[in-house]
Amino acid sequence: MAEGRVRTVGTAVVVRTERLTPHMVRVVLGGDGLAGFDAGAYTDHYVKLLFPAEGVTYATPWNLEQIRSAHPREEWPRQRAYTVRSWNPAQRELTLDFVVHGDEGLAGPWAARVQPGELVRFLGPGGAYAPDPRAGWHLLVGDESALPAIGAAMERMPAGAVVHALVEVEGPRDELEISTPDGVVPHWIHRGSRPIGEALTEAVKALAFPSPDVHAFVHGEAGFVKTLRRHLRLERGIPRERLSVSGYWRLGETDEGWRAIKRDWNAEVEAEQERLAAAR
Repeated sequence: MAEGRVRTVGTAVVVRTERLTPHMVRVVLGGDGLAGFDAGAYTDHYVKLLFPAEGVTYATPWNLEQIRSAHPREEWPRQRAYTVRSWNPAQRELTLDFVVHGDEGLAGPWAARVQPGELVRFLGPGGAYAPDPRAGWHLLVGDESALPAIGAAMERMPAGAVVHALVEVEGPRDELEISTPDGVVPHWIHRGSRPIGEALTEAVKALAFPSPDVHAFVHGEAGFVKTLRRHLRLERGIPRERLSVSGYWRLGETDEGWRAIKRDWNAEVEAEQERLAAAR
């Protein structure tokens, strides 16, 4: 959303939670505040959850512009973006899945401890990707952070679609039961003690592409995303418009730090790859 634009803060209530795997918790939101909510055009639709700064209260209903005028920056609500795993307009239920690693981070520990009835505030939804039914085949690549979007994309695939989904997780207990309508399941890559994205990058580079006509979705930790973006653009020759590529997070960076540099980082990576492509 553009800076300076009035952003409406949505509200929802936690309906239930579920531990899906040792490192994934599902939180289902509902309530009358979702009456005007709409998602589904994209399989990577996301909302930005808003967490109040510790010990700070804001006038209700929340208005971000007023909050930022009345409070110093360190007292502004913190934002965390999460993919809409599913949206059920009939039941008015919004499902979000959270990667949880103990007390690490902000949203993961919140999801692990939140109880039904708690009020949640958010911005959105936003989004940009959905599987192109005209594509010759589909490539879906990501780590745990991309798993909700990959699951949503697989379930949206048209009948007969050729799909290669490669997902890196820590181990077998982190696998989820997801598939396309035709029964295609992900190729699970177990990271173990290896650096994040290393085994996943090797698997993508070793993959025999069925045809050049691919629609690709590659999301997750920024380091391996950068490597794979270069591989897919330069070595595989996939046009930029047939790639949905984004670093959801970056190893060694806080969420706030990563969001502060992400736009410039993306621009630098794209410019570098355009220069390399022109020199080939």
